[in-house]
Amino acid sequence: MEITSSQYLISNPAYDKCPKPDRPEYAFIGRSNVGKSSLINMLSNNKNLAKISATPGKTQLINHFEIVSNDKKKWYLVDLPGYGYAKISQSSRRRWEQMIENYIRKRENLVCLFVLIDSRHEPQQADIDFINQLGKWETPFVLVFTKSDKNKPMATKRNTDAFLSVLAENWEEPPPHFITSALTKEGRKLLLDYIGSLNNSFTRL
Repeated sequence: MEITSSQYLISNPAYDKCPKPDRPEYAFIGRSNVGKSSLINMLSNNKNLAKISATPGKTQLINHFEIVSNDKKKWYLVDLPGYGYAKISQSSRRRWEQMIENYIRKRENLVCLFVLIDSRHEPQQADIDFINQLGKWETPFVLVFTKSDKNKPMATKRNTDAFLSVLAENWEEPPPHFITSALTKEGRKLLLDYIGSLNNSFTRL
């Protein structure tokens, strides 16, 4: 599958204000500074689609993008606020977390959540905690390890294997996972083909 058209649609503070759930939807989330916007732009082959910021926690709304692929299918790609570090008040943080939880648990057409993990680091507790929470919510997800170009190949494999090993303490089977780089476009075709296969099995609500 290849993306032929991508454009920003709308940003919302709540799941019930999102566009009509009439097409498959894929959301991307991760800790601040994980490279989420860069990955979205790489997948869409549109460097201006998602705004890239050097300030952690800049994304604070549910951002929808309209996507058209070469099989003529239309779908949504969603940029969610990151979890973890952000310079906001405790009350604002709680509202933010509630917004994300409501979206993940209640958005009817959310086919899959892509959880981004920085491949440069050893397993981080914030990522593990978030993924274990997804298990409790029974949310379909896959892991996307980002920034592989910043590592030596063996370091990426070591950190990826370590992360999956930690997950194995609570999960019977590891989730699907992809190794990616926004710079070299590693993993792009595999991710798009994976989304394409899910699009083919989507049942209109």
